[in-house]
Amino acid sequence: MRREKDFIGEKELEDDVLYGIHSVRACENFPDHTSFHQEWYRAMALTKRACYLTAADFFSEAAQQYDLVKMNVKVITPDRLSALTEAAAECEEGKHFDHFIIPGISGGAGTSINMNVNEIVANRALQLLGHPPGSYDIIDPIDDANIFQSTNDVVPTALRIAAMRLLLDLESAINELREASEALEKRYRNTLRLSYTQMQEAVPSTYGRLFSSYSDALSRDWWRVSKCLERIKVVNMGGSAIGTSITVPKYFVAEVVPRLQLLSGLPVTRGENLSDATSNLDPLVEVHAIIKAHAVTMEKMAGDLRLLASDINSTHSLRIPKKQTGSSIMPGKVNPVIPEYVISSAHRVYSNDQLITGLSAQGCLELNAYIPVIGHALLESLKLLISADRSAAIHLLDALEIDTGISEDAVMDSPSVATALLPFIGYKKAADIAELMRTEKLDIIEANERLGYLEPDRLKEILKPENLVQGGYRLKDIGK
Repeated sequence: MRREKDFIGEKELEDDVLYGIHSVRACENFPDHTSFHQEWYRAMALTKRACYLTAADFFSEAAQQYDLVKMNVKVITPDRLSALTEAAAECEEGKHFDHFIIPGISGGAGTSINMNVNEIVANRALQLLGHPPGSYDIIDPIDDANIFQSTNDVVPTALRIAAMRLLLDLESAINELREASEALEKRYRNTLRLSYTQMQEAVPSTYGRLFSSYSDALSRDWWRVSKCLERIKVVNMGGSAIGTSITVPKYFVAEVVPRLQLLSGLPVTRGENLSDATSNLDPLVEVHAIIKAHAVTMEKMAGDLRLLASDINSTHSLRIPKKQTGSSIMPGKVNPVIPEYVISSAHRVYSNDQLITGLSAQGCLELNAYIPVIGHALLESLKLLISADRSAAIHLLDALEIDTGISEDAVMDSPSVATALLPFIGYKKAADIAELMRTEKLDIIEANERLGYLEPDRLKEILKPENLVQGGYRLKDIGK
């Protein structure tokens, strides 16, 4: 066992754990078991690696111009900075995450998040130098691992890095789903189907039209999401506690974000007003609102397909894939589990949007203390939508089947198809055909034969799929 202390008191820890007293106190104070997002942990490590490399450059440059010892400037030696950099790089790969013990929901504006990473990096750096964890007289989690940093700049900066990476994944996932929808749109371009308004039979349409509406909505979602990086690329790294860069060298303020941009490959930019970038979280609110719009698109599509494939729809022209047994008591039952998963994910995103909106508004003066739960909700929504998109593409759209014969017969059997005859025979005669179809259970061809309103060949021409959905009619079409 090793003993660590802070200004509150002391704690005993196992010898080989990489977390320290600050992390243990946080776990005692926040006894939640919600898992912290590894993406945020890795982004924290990346951000710290940028800080150590920038600090190393600063000390090297400064030593060439000044006598830092005589000036009583605290310098972290190159070997310690190198060890810290290597330890951070390991964490960036996801290593040592089992030593990150802070839950996803915590208080303290992210100090516990920052200190847990500091302790892991410091103790791992000590191991790399041949010292046991806890040898803080050599490398200290605050004085060294937190060099030129504050919780209030490193934690939200890392959050933006994590979110930007997930946004790129979400772009790809939306495109995969859009491509699957476009394939169905093309395959069933002229396959007739009944359309519905207010859950009642409306007018003839095609499955191509239905899937084109999803494809276009997903295209808009992709475009909006592709602009999100612009909205959260501004970071407050170097701003220290409240954006005034107190205790931070000007060299570090100027150089750390370009270094972070280089390491991450992302378009991160230092805010011109670091106080604004520290205290206001409206960019996160905006980004989440954009991905919420995608959740709406997803729910609409999943809900439609679930309804069309349900036993309530007697035609059964659309069939979604059978993915797993649906009941522990009803033999042979198969449920629409993929649409249900998509809809459940969408509603989780909606609730996260309310949380992010409300707590972002709770920011008080120079800082928002709720960044841990705001960040957790944002990353959760992104990951849920990525998984929902990919599940819908692979397990729903790719294997979706449509019986074109059943679908087209259903259109011709529905009295609603008589709407297409209005320009040719008028409302009253079209209503006569529809009523006869309804009362005598006839299709439109048979009903027209009884009433004799149109020549059979003329009716068949009007009812061709490409004519029913051509996008309006021309006067010369009526005069044929």
